Amino acid sequence: MFILLMGPPGAGKGTQAEKLIRDYGIPQISTGDMFRAAVKSGTELGKEAKSYMDKGALVPDSVTIGIVGERLAQKDCQKGWILDGFPRTEAQAKALDDILKEMNISLTAVLEIKADAKGLIKRISGRLVCKGCGASFHKDFRPPAKEGICDNCGGELYQRADDNEATVGERLEVYEKSTRPLIDYYKKTGKLYEIDGDQEMDKVYDDICGVLKKVSR
Repeated sequence: MFILLMGPPGAGKGTQAEKLIRDYGIPQISTGDMFRAAVKSGTELGKEAKSYMDKGALVPDSVTIGIVGERLAQKDCQKGWILDGFPRTEAQAKALDDILKEMNISLTAVLEIKADAKGLIKRISGRLVCKGCGASFHKDFRPPAKEGICDNCGGELYQRADDNEATVGERLEVYEKSTRPLIDYYKKTGKLYEIDGDQEMDKVYDDICGVLKKVSR
């Protein structure tokens, strides 16, 4: 399964990816994870990415695409992956097509989790994250057993500075504007499947599995 997972902030991509990892035994790969791994391993592309990151500048497409290619070629990706956070533009999508063509593989499905903006603002503004292990909780939908304490590792839970209503609203607007051309691009390929993210999490996952069963026949 070679899956591209898309959706606005707070749509539940992380939760659904966890379930896919568990049931399909494939890794989730995010842009941030790839950058950190490349920098840590000291590859030439990693060093180049770090030079931009240290200055607070955007890593150029040429470097990002190279790092993606290196990551997807690793052994744990041979049976599939869940790609999250890349591509972000039509140019990156075309570059990904080229990478996959060289590897003689193709996308199984592009899953777009759609959700109502008002509901997303409520979801994100109540989100809590563990300082220790990075696990996510929610004040209303997934509260920890003990207030302020992570169920998994006992670490302290906190709210990210940008997880407030005003900032979240702006992030959703940016997402909609920046990804619309990308959505249109994948619609033309016939591999884009819309998933209703306003449902219960288990129902969302059932719909995702339904799509994957359909396309893997």
